Amino acid sequence: MSNQKKSVNLAILLAVLVVLFMGAKANRDKEVKYSNPSSIALSYASRGPHLVGTRGLETDKLAMTVWYPASSAGNGAEMVSYRYELKMGDPLGVVSLATYQGEAIRDADYDLSADPYPLVILSPGFSFGASTYAWLAEHLTSYGFVVIAPEHQEHLDPANELWRSAMERPQDVLSVLAYVDEQTAAGGVFDGIINAERVAVIGHSYGGYTSLAAAGAQINTPEFKSHCEEASASNHPAAWLCDELLPHLDDMADLAGLESTPNGLWPATADPRVAAIVPMAGDAFFFGHEGLAQINVPVMAIGGTKDNDAPYEWGTHPAYEYASGPRKVLISLSDAEHMIFTNPCEKIPFYLKLFSREFCSDTDWDRSYAHELVSHFTTAFLLTELKQDSAASDALNPNDVEFPGMNYEAQGY
Repeated sequence: MSNQKKSVNLAILLAVLVVLFMGAKANRDKEVKYSNPSSIALSYASRGPHLVGTRGLETDKLAMTVWYPASSAGNGAEMVSYRYELKMGDPLGVVSLATYQGEAIRDADYDLSADPYPLVILSPGFSFGASTYAWLAEHLTSYGFVVIAPEHQEHLDPANELWRSAMERPQDVLSVLAYVDEQTAAGGVFDGIINAERVAVIGHSYGGYTSLAAAGAQINTPEFKSHCEEASASNHPAAWLCDELLPHLDDMADLAGLESTPNGLWPATADPRVAAIVPMAGDAFFFGHEGLAQINVPVMAIGGTKDNDAPYEWGTHPAYEYASGPRKVLISLSDAEHMIFTNPCEKIPFYLKLFSREFCSDTDWDRSYAHELVSHFTTAFLLTELKQDSAASDALNPNDVEFPGMNYEAQGY
């Protein structure tokens, strides 16, 4: 097949996927509602003091990308250009929707001048590559964290993959932690660079689900079924998620190694070192009230109120409402949609330009402003919880937070 025909077929396939999984969006050529006026100062939205290095690693179970504080740029340093990747499966493989120029230095030396850095595990959205969230990974690393993003083994075929991924993703987090434990020993690839005693898990969409599970949330069969019955009865736009998952409960239980599907709470898939989580547009409907109440670590839940793919009332709000930890934050981005958390799209292939806005822009938001808000609050939250930074904690005080387009609630700050 010629390259031209491949490009046309790819464009047609992606256009269909946009309609199926994202829905038709309003015309985005109008002026956005929410952008950052120059008078607003977001102290943690500016890049931190550390140079950032990055490298890829692979185990027998997982490929992963690592971002870490680097010692120096060095001669001939190569800044990484990232791909906004969608895993399509055969025959297309991994598709690059856009590219984004980063500031991390490929394979730079570790900065070992400070104590080992806290670990942040970043779980990408369903079928998206780790590099799709490089903007946030680099930002957090610049403040003195090591960020590891696993490449979950899945592709965009919800009928066969959603239920399987729901079981495998929490195990991937445990696999990352096991690898880190092994490699922080003397002579390991993380020797002197990672402190894995206090860990944060953050993620977008299915990655948000992964972060909730990593913190102890447990699937609750009765609430899961009840939620899906209500969604189906009301013809909710996201009811298709239930249609793809609910028939596979027995398969999910079998993959989890259970003798039968639990009638109540499922066993947790968590690690006690997970000390904080940031679910972004996270899928929380698996867990229900009782399952989310098993979370007793600090939570920062962030989501858009116009999200049709991981609806705000299914994920972001209940993650905040029902988590039982003493400190938690809810950030509601008014009228924001699902893809607002992904990479900037600096260069887009010509054959994707017709519908790239579905992945690369938002009807009512300047994405750079949304990224500033997410960077600022996520950084302040992780500095507070993993480094006990009192100045960062002050930035989470609800009495001092008021920004256009954002509603903010907090307990314990």
